[in-house]
Amino acid sequence: QVQLVESGGGSVQAGGSLRLSCAPSGYIYSFACMAWFRQAPGKEREGVAAINADGTTSYADSVKARFTISPEIAENTLYLQMNSLKPTDTAMYYCAARAGWTGPCPLVPNYTFWGQGTQVTVSS
Repeated sequence: QVQLVESGGGSVQAGGSLRLSCAPSGYIYSFACMAWFRQAPGKEREGVAAINADGTTSYADSVKARFTISPEIAENTLYLQMNSLKPTDTAMYYCAARAGWTGPCPLVPNYTFWGQGTQVTVSS
């Protein structure tokens, strides 16, 4: 069973930055897609950013130009660099992975493997 372990969440003030990490139990390029999702209380889980094995990225409009998804192959870790954070970014952030996909990865939660989540809280 694949495990995804997130870390790096925390509390920051608006305008600050955080970097989330996701360490899979398998080799990072064994997945066709890896992604970050988030879920705020009372809201549906939404896709934030995704990357496929070719390095093609997808971003939600709400985070474009602020968030960057990137794999670090040497560390076998997926990162989400989050800059210019806003209170509306407050949520539980989840790492997700799936196999069997071609083209840009989806930002809908049809992923096979999920981490336990890491909390991000942005105060105004």
